[in-house]
Amino acid sequence: MSGAAALDEAGASVLRARLDAGLRQIAFFVVPSSVAFLALGDVVAGAVLQTGRFTQADARYVWAILAGSSIGLVASTLGRLYSSTFFALRDPRTPLRFAIVRVSLTTVLGYLFALPLPRLLGIDPGWGAAGLTASAGVAGWVEMLLLRSRLHRRVGATSMRASYLLSLWAAALASAGLGWAVKLSLPPLHPVLVGGAVLIPYGLAYFAVTATAGIPEAQATLRRALRVVRR
Repeated sequence: MSGAAALDEAGASVLRARLDAGLRQIAFFVVPSSVAFLALGDVVAGAVLQTGRFTQADARYVWAILAGSSIGLVASTLGRLYSSTFFALRDPRTPLRFAIVRVSLTTVLGYLFALPLPRLLGIDPGWGAAGLTASAGVAGWVEMLLLRSRLHRRVGATSMRASYLLSLWAAALASAGLGWAVKLSLPPLHPVLVGGAVLIPYGLAYFAVTATAGIPEAQATLRRALRVVRR
C-alpha cells in the first residue's frame, strides 16, 4: 500500500464497522434533505428567500435548481466520508485523483446540460442553471462509486444495505406526500409561515416513520431529543 497505513484484518474490520455506521448516519439525515429539495423546494426557497422583490415565480425557479442538486446530494456527502477515510489511511492521492475526475466531468456535463440541452428541449435557456446542479450531481455519483470501489479493494466491502436506503427513501417520500397535502390545504400565508407549516410536519413524519420502522438512527435521535426535553 504505497503511501498508506497498513491494516491487519482486525484493524480493517474496525474501520469497516465505523465507516458503515458513518454512512448510515449520513444517509439518514441527507436523504430527507434531498427529498425536501426535490418535492418541496418551492417551500424551502420561499421561506428562506421570498422577501422584497423575490417573488413566488423566483422561488419556483430556485426549486428547479434545488431539484437538480438533489440528484447527487446523497452521493456527494457519502463521497466526502470515503475521501476522509483515505486521508485516515495516509493516502491523499486517491481522493485527489477522483476529485479531478469529478471536477472535469462536472465541467463537461455542466456545459452540455446548461447550454445545448435547453436549446434541444426547446425550453428557456435560463433553466440551464438547473442543468448545472444536475451535472454536479451526476459527477458526484461517479466520484463516490470510484472511491467506494477503490476502498473496497483496500479494506474489504463496506456499504449500506439497499434495503436500508430504500427504507429511508420510502419514509421521506411518504412524508413529502404529507407535506404536499398540508401545502395544498393552506390559505395564502407569508412564505415563512408556509415553510413552518409544511416542513415541520414533513420532518416529524420522517422521524416517526423511520422510528416505527425500527431504523436505529431514528430511535437514537428520538432518545437524545427526549433526554434534552426532560432536562
